[in-house]
Amino acid sequence: MKKVLIIAYYWPPSGGSGVQRWLKFVKYLPSFGWEPYVFTPENPSFAVRDESLLRDVPPEAEVIRFPIWEPYELFFGLSKLTGQQKAAKPTEMVSNKKKSLFQKISTWIRGNFFIPDPRVFWVKPSAKFLDDFLRDNKIKTVITTGPPHSVHLIGLRLKKKNSSLHWIADFRDPWSEWGFLDSLKVGSMARKFHRQLEAKVLSTADKVVTITPFYVRQFEKLANRNVTLLTNGFDEDDFKSLVITHTDKFVIRHVGIVNEKCDPRPFLLALTELMQENSSFASFVNLDFVGEVHPEVKHFVSSLAALASVTTFTAPVPHKALMEKYGSSSLLLIILTGYKDAEGYMPGKLFEYLATGLPILGVGPAHGDAASLLNESKAGSMIAESDPQAIKKFLLNTYIQWQSAELKPSLPARTSQYSRSAITQKLVELLR
Repeated sequence: MKKVLIIAYYWPPSGGSGVQRWLKFVKYLPSFGWEPYVFTPENPSFAVRDESLLRDVPPEAEVIRFPIWEPYELFFGLSKLTGQQKAAKPTEMVSNKKKSLFQKISTWIRGNFFIPDPRVFWVKPSAKFLDDFLRDNKIKTVITTGPPHSVHLIGLRLKKKNSSLHWIADFRDPWSEWGFLDSLKVGSMARKFHRQLEAKVLSTADKVVTITPFYVRQFEKLANRNVTLLTNGFDEDDFKSLVITHTDKFVIRHVGIVNEKCDPRPFLLALTELMQENSSFASFVNLDFVGEVHPEVKHFVSSLAALASVTTFTAPVPHKALMEKYGSSSLLLIILTGYKDAEGYMPGKLFEYLATGLPILGVGPAHGDAASLLNESKAGSMIAESDPQAIKKFLLNTYIQWQSAELKPSLPARTSQYSRSAITQKLVELLR
């Protein structure tokens, strides 16, 4: 077998969408003749834990866990010393809610001193360790995946030490153009430093990969070179146990995090209007958010009595348990409203939505990558947040189909190209 080293911060038992992409690549690489090695932190700081994902790590993969020091514990400890009732969570540092003086200062420090991110202290010791590890194990191909984008700096150091190394840099999100930098109050000098580091990575890597056509164009403009598209996808194995049932309620389900940048209010207002206009719809509809939801969104829902009466908030569930949630859904919801460059955003859950065969309603840019995917597959529609009438029409038409039992899940057109196995085959072509 040929060997490849993947350097990834997020790895099981870390959960969430960030870990899925390379976990699934690693799962399928052995079937294409590649032996994967995974280099990941021994003691990372992550918010979501999902032990069930460990089942997808193939026996052929060797996972190397290397110690990391991150400043989060220092900040959390200081937050207690400054009189905070409890240690601040990482998500609270970038929340839109009113912050304490300590949170404002710590957010600014995080955005302007830890560049490209707080995991930068892992770069130098990791590169030193891996330089010997690659040589001892005769590994000639390395893949780095970010964010955190400091992971790419490990690849940069390794490439500079060994120019014959084949290095692929994978971007799951933008870097200097990332909307998350706005939340961190990143100043002009820090942004300049981000762009300089990004340019070095983009010009030095043998191949650059990203996840959406919009990001391909964005990185090609920044780097003045070809960038390869490898989208996210769905794992066929995960959906073997999926059984779609016709429930007593018309269940609209959103899966995943609703963070400070996501704004579901246009959809929620359209849903509330439809409930007021159609009593039958109002008596059967149930809106369920599965995953972490920003407190401001919960507050908005609770402020509208009719909406609150039909809305549930379900805590995050292990990825394997999502199949039961999908199976009891009538309509799957995706919200892109509020994100920077939302026309280029195709979250991983969108591909899993496709695999269910259920209708999908997206609220966000009507012309963009997610909209193109839904149009191409005929799996649903992406409707602009400024068009509540179209949102209501889609909801009502789908409800009528559900009510008459005509809503029969079917695998959308050309879905197989987004299977994890098919996308891994494209990755293998790059590795060759």
